[in-house]
Amino acid sequence: MTDRPASWRMPTPKQMEKLAAEAARRPSPSTGAPDAPLPAGYWESVLEDPRAGTTGAQIRQRRLSEIQRHVLRISCRRCERTVEIQTADAVRLYGDNALWKDVAQRLLDNTCRQRTGRHEEDGCWPAFETP
Repeated sequence: MTDRPASWRMPTPKQMEKLAAEAARRPSPSTGAPDAPLPAGYWESVLEDPRAGTTGAQIRQRRLSEIQRHVLRISCRRCERTVEIQTADAVRLYGDNALWKDVAQRLLDNTCRQRTGRHEEDGCWPAFETP
């Protein structure tokens, strides 16, 4: 430990003025105006991104037969536990028409270790992971 005061880390007022003057002289990176048109390829790249097709809420509401992923993953926000299941196994166990959010909740509840005895607090809190 040293006996220096915390003020030794702060620049002096003269140094701060010098830094401010240098920042004002330096050209700032060009940013487009809020109303400026976007480059031509911008929206194409956004819409071609595979994540653009679905949101987290849409994935939760899908039936197992509609999900194209090979492995489904759910984690608990409370106990940080992660459960994975292959889509084919989930379909075999719960059926084609089962909603992913219901299957995920059952998977977490089957092995839940957070039991308090109060209905409001029992069980895991699912966090749906997207690829």
